Amino acid sequence: MRNYIYLIVAIMFEVMATTALKQTEGFSRLVPSLVTMSGYALAFYFLSLVLRTMPVGVVYALWCGAGIIFITAIGWIWFRQALDLPALAGMGLILAGVAVINLFSKTLVH
Repeated sequence: MRNYIYLIVAIMFEVMATTALKQTEGFSRLVPSLVTMSGYALAFYFLSLVLRTMPVGVVYALWCGAGIIFITAIGWIWFRQALDLPALAGMGLILAGVAVINLFSKTLVH
């Protein structure tokens, strides 16, 4: 269970860092740049804790998939970025992939 908590924390820091990355304006703004760098550092730290006991490919798929979904939602809500039907279908496939890994994969430590 601790692995999933670490993974969720890693995803939260990655999403925070990626959201701030848009605000850095090419790392020319100090505060968003510091949030981005510290967020990625913390995300990778917590991700490294998960990788001590779980397979790297599966962990990376879950981390990326969840991050993509959250960043897309933030882009849609906060930055008013439009999503068309193919983008929504792709997000649905990513969610389905994450669900399949979590529900049926025997490579995860439950």
